[in-house]
Amino acid sequence: MQKILLTLKQAFLSSLLVICLMISISLSGSLIFFQQASHATTLEELKLIPPEYKPNSEEKINRANEYDPGVGVQEEKREEAYEQAVKDSKNLNTIEKAYERNLKAEKAQNPPESLGEKAKEVLEKVTGK
Repeated sequence: MQKILLTLKQAFLSSLLVICLMISISLSGSLIFFQQASHATTLEELKLIPPEYKPNSEEKINRANEYDPGVGVQEEKREEAYEQAVKDSKNLNTIEKAYERNLKAEKAQNPPESLGEKAKEVLEKVTGK
């Protein structure tokens, strides 16, 4: 009698498991047809901002800070770099200095890796260039 009850219990549990799996598969299949939320700008939102509107640097920074403080800091650095480039472009001597400054910053970020580049640096130091 116990064997019969055990086999009936096992058959009931396995059929219950199959039914639950079928329900979950059918539910997940039906969710495919639902449209996901879109973060794109709609035509109505585009109409709210006129095309001739050009925000100044302060408005850009404020808007970036509202989005994320880290993005605002990046926007401030970008504006400062732009203003520095405008100042440097006014005089030929400052363009050369800006180039050297940018070259040093690039080398600081990406140090030379090969022996050829290191040897080239040593030669430049020795010759005084």
